[in-house]
Amino acid sequence: MSLLATVATCSLNQWAMDFDGNLGRILESIRIAKARGASLRVGPELEITGYGCFDHFLENDTYLHSWEVLATILKSPDTDNIYLDIGMYTSLKKHSNSRPVVHRNVKYNCRVIILDSKIILIRPKLSLANDGNYREQRYFTPWGRPRHVETLHLPRIISDLTGQTSVPFGDAVISTPDSCFGAETCEELFTPNSPHIAMGLNGVELFTNSSGSHHELRKLHRRVELIQEATYKTGGIYLYANQQGCDGDRLYYDGCAMIALNGKIIAQGSQFSLNEVEVVTATVDLEVVRSHRTSSSRNIQATQSPSYLRIEAPKPLSIEGCQWDARIEPTKEITVRYHLPEEEIAFGPACWLWDYLRRSGASGYFLPLSGGIDSCSTAVLVHSMSQLVVKACQDENETVIKDIRRVTGHTSAHDWLPKSPQEVSRRIFHTSFMGTQNSSKETRQRAKVLAQSIGAYHIDLNMDDLVSAVTNLFSIVTGKTPIFGVHGGTPAENFALQNIQARLRMVLAYFFAQLLPWVRGFQGSLLVLGSANVDECIRGYLTKYDCSSADVNPIGGISKNDLKRFIAYSETTFGLPILQEILTATPTAELEPITHDHVQSDEVDMGMTYEELSIFGRLRKVDKCGPYSMFNRLLHEWSGRLSPFEIAIKVKRFFYYYAVNRHKMTTITPAYHAEAYSPDDNRFDLRPFLYNVRWTWQNSKIDKFVDEYKGR
Repeated sequence: MSLLATVATCSLNQWAMDFDGNLGRILESIRIAKARGASLRVGPELEITGYGCFDHFLENDTYLHSWEVLATILKSPDTDNIYLDIGMYTSLKKHSNSRPVVHRNVKYNCRVIILDSKIILIRPKLSLANDGNYREQRYFTPWGRPRHVETLHLPRIISDLTGQTSVPFGDAVISTPDSCFGAETCEELFTPNSPHIAMGLNGVELFTNSSGSHHELRKLHRRVELIQEATYKTGGIYLYANQQGCDGDRLYYDGCAMIALNGKIIAQGSQFSLNEVEVVTATVDLEVVRSHRTSSSRNIQATQSPSYLRIEAPKPLSIEGCQWDARIEPTKEITVRYHLPEEEIAFGPACWLWDYLRRSGASGYFLPLSGGIDSCSTAVLVHSMSQLVVKACQDENETVIKDIRRVTGHTSAHDWLPKSPQEVSRRIFHTSFMGTQNSSKETRQRAKVLAQSIGAYHIDLNMDDLVSAVTNLFSIVTGKTPIFGVHGGTPAENFALQNIQARLRMVLAYFFAQLLPWVRGFQGSLLVLGSANVDECIRGYLTKYDCSSADVNPIGGISKNDLKRFIAYSETTFGLPILQEILTATPTAELEPITHDHVQSDEVDMGMTYEELSIFGRLRKVDKCGPYSMFNRLLHEWSGRLSPFEIAIKVKRFFYYYAVNRHKMTTITPAYHAEAYSPDDNRFDLRPFLYNVRWTWQNSKIDKFVDEYKGR
């Protein structure tokens, strides 16, 4: 006989410290879950505050406001007759004038389980994310006592409301009349000894997981596989909730809330969406879980597993009378939707750009558009953003409609809706080709055609007089006139003449970004977009404070190879034939004069290909290789193509330029985080910026190996 229950998980576009907005989205998700008949609703990690508060988690005000928001949720009639798994951070033992004091003066990242306007359990996170983008141990302490529960005294703001003076605090599970459920939080799914293993052996049938998991290219597969494995081995129902959107930092949380049953995905939300609230529901059969748990080896381990404290709760999870109602059917298995990497690039940064624009108060974006693949990729991402906005308006997304009218200055036109992405771009997207005598006609034309195709407001200018004014000033002051290398100048002269062009473009970009809305009769100012890819940043192949210096950079975490795939995809998907010409063009900075025997090329300048540079970057960060271990790895991977001597030259060249340019990463533009080998010094890649660039000890070991190889 079936025992059916409808359960709900969700993705919410929360914003750090936006307590009003976060509260509204939480309540809306609860209302939707209840309307669909759900008996259990789970939300994202730290949904009350937003995940990315960072050092605001150290402030007592943040704790106070969290409890105030929770009190508002408890007051709402929406909390009646449904189990709620709410994400917040705190754990209190006593109170003073409604101001919270942390439990034993220790702060925890918690789940608060609620039913009928009362708190049943506060469950602290056991394993904290503390690498890569995450520094949770800076703010919280892990609950290091599995299956241990204490009594927590509630602050007055809660006890006056609920009539409860204390609640259980710790690692426990909720026992209902017909089942049992327990909570995991984000990182705990990724740890080797995940809590769902022990909970499953103790008879817990439903697991909730509240996450703040960011998007990285090709990452969703790992997430899905972990959820499937968890419920296949232990049996059970897994409800995965996640934040969605940009909550104030480099990360984009990609949603994709899921529900799994015994290793099969039965419900999946969108991975990239402009929706602020998305609720995913499924009807599950609890008897199917019990049938799955019939193996003798599992049962033997279950009898030996330590027990959890079970908090008794009165409400059943199952639907009343479901055993006799043939109209109620369990949700069937679905095929998981995965995006291709080029689709992930098209949608992830586009959603991030939209959140950043609408929440920043700016009236649009400005991009120095060179006609090369990097800046053109950035332009196409804005076009993709505009397409998503138009689609959301067509779907009657009231939040997007309100925001696009405000951003474009149509607040008084209550019936105005954009009919095409070009119509959006004409108001919010501004581009400029900042040419010099070193620029080619081809790049100028490519920039112009692309801007016209996507509807950007485009300016084509020459800045030779500006460059000449600066170099002439230098000549007057010093009595010397620098010349390019192709004309016989020294490397110092050559680099200085290239860099002044790049840096003047940055000055012009910010000048135009502030004044173009005024020129066009609009209000506000524009955000400047950067377009340096992750490979260039790793090597430092950019001018410090050039037009790579911007307000935000949507491609700063994406490799050149992935950008090429994205451009090829966009040519067809977005109907932009000019992208084929951009794709096949030789990457060049166009900062040196073109002569009959010299055309500047990025890969020639760098002394390595972009493909090689991407390999170096992944080995350096993801595989944690220094010069010697990288050399040894590449000996095997590149054997037959390059000699040990050639590999040594390339490795030593990479680490020289990586070290000498490392200081540039301390001022790098905040970029969309899309790859695990990001060189961002400010948040992700915590390494020195003053190196012994000769790497004497490491290189001597490489040289010794090469010498021994020659002697064989």
